[in-house]
Amino acid sequence: MHPGAHPRDRAAVVMAGSGATLGYGDLDDHSIQLARHWHEAGLRSGDHVAILLENQPSYFEVVWAALRSGLYYTPVNFHLTPDEVAYVLADCGARAVVTSPTQIGKLTSLPDEVDVLIVGDTYEPALARHPAEPLSDQPCGHGMFYSSGTTGRPKGILFPLPDRQVTDDDPMVISGGPLGLADGCVYLLPAPLYHTSPVVTGALCHRYGGTVVVMERFDAAGCLDAIEHYQVDVAQFVPTMFVRMLKLPEDERDRYDLSSLRHVSHAAAPCPVDVKRRMIEWWGPIILEFYAGSENVGSTMITSQEWLEHPGSVGLPRFCTTYICDDDFNVLPIGEVGNVWFDTPGASMEYHGDPEKTAEGRSPQGWYTMGDVGRLDDDSYLYLTDRKTFMIISGGVNIYPQESEDVLLAHPAVLDAAVIGIPNDDLGEEAKAVVQLVDPAAADDELAAELLAHCQANLARYKCPRSVDFVEQLPREDSGKLYKRRLRDEYWGDQESRIV
Repeated sequence: MHPGAHPRDRAAVVMAGSGATLGYGDLDDHSIQLARHWHEAGLRSGDHVAILLENQPSYFEVVWAALRSGLYYTPVNFHLTPDEVAYVLADCGARAVVTSPTQIGKLTSLPDEVDVLIVGDTYEPALARHPAEPLSDQPCGHGMFYSSGTTGRPKGILFPLPDRQVTDDDPMVISGGPLGLADGCVYLLPAPLYHTSPVVTGALCHRYGGTVVVMERFDAAGCLDAIEHYQVDVAQFVPTMFVRMLKLPEDERDRYDLSSLRHVSHAAAPCPVDVKRRMIEWWGPIILEFYAGSENVGSTMITSQEWLEHPGSVGLPRFCTTYICDDDFNVLPIGEVGNVWFDTPGASMEYHGDPEKTAEGRSPQGWYTMGDVGRLDDDSYLYLTDRKTFMIISGGVNIYPQESEDVLLAHPAVLDAAVIGIPNDDLGEEAKAVVQLVDPAAADDELAAELLAHCQANLARYKCPRSVDFVEQLPREDSGKLYKRRLRDEYWGDQESRIV
């Protein structure tokens, strides 16, 4: 299925704030016209295009133009600096870029032969020069997404192109699939479209013929208002968004009618147990959790009912087998913490231009890893402990920050929290909490002591941070991922940190 298969007057995209709407007819026509523009410019199947745009309806026009041209499309984070943008565009070998007037200034070092279109300027006239008649050959394209770069330079994740036409049946379109998408659904997308899951799931929603409601920018109260106003029935979040909504005053949360919701999923980052439990109590057992990555080399899934029986788990493996191994790739017994590996038949990906990193993600057995640490219970449910690179080694003892971060987030004064290892002459590292408060004016030594005591009342003392620093804003991606490398660099200075 593709946009042209649905009623032309049906809304394909609606912007939650402005109400700006893109119908299926225009989505189909404009994506065809852009595909023709690129074809005229010499782009062919397997070439790469980049999207440097804020959340807006035309984003999906660009995506669908690539998907019907056999092209790889790469969304670029619009928060990046010009140098960071230049790195991504050069690394993916972008032959074309679609951007906006506010982002065009970041394209400082593009070769002259790269085709650049500016939405609201040169984009619309370029499309108008072409008929809305599909090309005779419309091979399927694919996204090439970049890792978030939370621990180093981002890397492109490259998959083989699908061997089919855009008009052919898509194997991902399964009636009643796990994402809850269906013909005529209204799907809320509260995250930036430069992230993998939002843009991929948004385009998948178009295959079903649903309406994608896109938030210009996430706002907790605005999100609840959008659900009520647009009668959203399917939505996808990250745990940070759950935290923000739960921190709203109860009377404000109760003001909105959320009864249209029937299916909610979340992924991208670990969800604290207390947060997940409160969300299920608030919205009911409609919340489905995924653990996966842009690499698509393994995943797990868990329903609300399963989670209540296995609190803290990210679920059972889907289309793969999960193993927990030590650093020598030996499989560990049930219950022991180790590196998470997936045996996923048919998985095929590589890090673009980086065979060394590609090899690091494979075990001698041919299994894949996303760099996480966890354990399995007796029923084979997976529990994530943390990312391996975030582990703190203090006096030879392994400390997983996620445990204390979850405890800190349960404190009513805390809006966000990160626990990192900082230098300690005796122990090598010690744990420090870096905390963002609901009320920044409340930051003082007394509250810091209260937070430390809160951790010690809920965790073994060796797992707890030894000190607390308050910040106005943690360096967190809109996807919910935290740039811990940036935090650690502030404390390590010229000393060598294990996170590179």
